[in-house]
Amino acid sequence: MTNPIASDPDAIEAERLRVLRSFDILDTDPEQAFDDVMLLAARICDAPIGMVSLAVGDRQWFKARDDVDIAAIGRASAFCKHAMGRPGVTQVFDAAQDPLFADHPLVTGPSALRFYAGAPLIDDQGLALGALCVFDTRPRPQGLDATQLMTMDVLARQVMALLERRRALRERRRSDEAATAAVEAARLVTEKLAESDARFQAIADSMPQMVWSSRPDGHHDYYNARWYTFTGAAEGSALGDAWGEMIHPEDQERARTAWRASLSTGEPYEVEYRLLHHTGSYAWTLSRAMPIRDASGAVTRWFGTGTDIAEMKRLEQAKALLSQELSHRIKNIFAVISALLALSARQYPEAKGFARAARTRISALARAHEFVRPHTESSRPSLDGTTLHAFLRDLFLPYDDEAGEPRVIVSGDDADFDDQAATPVALLFHELATNAAKYGALSAPEGRVMLTTRRQGDRYVMTWQERDGPRVRGRPVAAGFGSSLLALSVEGQLGGDLEQTWAAEGLIVVADVPATALAPRRAARQLA
Repeated sequence: MTNPIASDPDAIEAERLRVLRSFDILDTDPEQAFDDVMLLAARICDAPIGMVSLAVGDRQWFKARDDVDIAAIGRASAFCKHAMGRPGVTQVFDAAQDPLFADHPLVTGPSALRFYAGAPLIDDQGLALGALCVFDTRPRPQGLDATQLMTMDVLARQVMALLERRRALRERRRSDEAATAAVEAARLVTEKLAESDARFQAIADSMPQMVWSSRPDGHHDYYNARWYTFTGAAEGSALGDAWGEMIHPEDQERARTAWRASLSTGEPYEVEYRLLHHTGSYAWTLSRAMPIRDASGAVTRWFGTGTDIAEMKRLEQAKALLSQELSHRIKNIFAVISALLALSARQYPEAKGFARAARTRISALARAHEFVRPHTESSRPSLDGTTLHAFLRDLFLPYDDEAGEPRVIVSGDDADFDDQAATPVALLFHELATNAAKYGALSAPEGRVMLTTRRQGDRYVMTWQERDGPRVRGRPVAAGFGSSLLALSVEGQLGGDLEQTWAAEGLIVVADVPATALAPRRAARQLA
């Protein structure tokens, strides 16, 4: 039997809109994760323009795009819808010679686009939701090479992984709200328990969560019907402290320790553990409890809920596996690009200097990626933790002296650090260190660099100060690529301010960024 939706254009559009709305993505603000994927696709494909587009009815909406005219990119939908209807990466080698696009405004107009490559964004049901694409203003008869095609496919899947993560987080928030509502309902019912114990019993038994209550000393004296149905335990068998025996042996001590801490402090209780299911297996549950207090503030009772989160755990494990696979592929891409540069340098000796500089920058990015990529316990690097100082010390290892003493000395206030900030920070300080090794303090045996970091309110200030190197003759006459790279890293990606002082004693660079820019994921969780 065929799927009727597959042959009904209106039904396909309605289903696409439903799926996109489930991600809570439409008409949202730009996000670094999507921008990074788009920028990486454009960079790997050597294209000036990249986009992440989603098909919304009769319009094409762009979640991530380069800084190009909005009206112009609105007309890019013809290219992206073309890619959505085809498997793999669709390429238009010269749009001016292609009958489908030769008269398109983006080809004939000021944009003068010639080359297009797009990988469709496909959900787990095979529905095309949009495209990850790149544009170039020059024809490319040879198209993308094998590595670039693989990159487009991998990054398109990464966009879908980001969308799926949004949906999982949205469901988690809904689950949290439902659990909180359940606890609040139980608290309100308790206040009227003297009036109607039967009413409380009916309400608790109708809830989809497992509901339980405890005396102030931690003695469990009530479970609703859902708890007994879930566990298969005989009614009354888990009263008192017997509930702990129904938790997986590996989780028991953690659950009991958290419970004792809540009883001691009066703080809310929250812990995830595997609870014995009536089938004889263990299922992941989220257990939460809130204290009920009297007028004097003393705890008179605890009310808690247990929520089945087995499906959410399965999704988290799947996402972790996908993240590890993507990280592995990106690491391979770094290696392939570096090898290609080396081969090209041998073929074109005049480009050796450029190739060497490019390979060094790629190696810096690879080290940054290895430091912050998702790890298992066995693959985790043996560092002090994912903090800014640990990251920087690892980045500056190649500049240590022969005795192994650091020549770039990092001191001051450390900071939390995550993968979203890794690329701009790595580019910033790798560029400074490279220039110092060529022309500045690190070019002299006795030269040193003092990198001082300090937290100032909601700002984080990083000061790079070179000393004991060649005397500086003043500001360069013209700004080069390195200066543009510094500005892009600090001002463009970290949202901060960059100040450079060419003092005679040595270059001083001050990067003043929002403290949240170094750990945007943690900041987002706190806001949520």
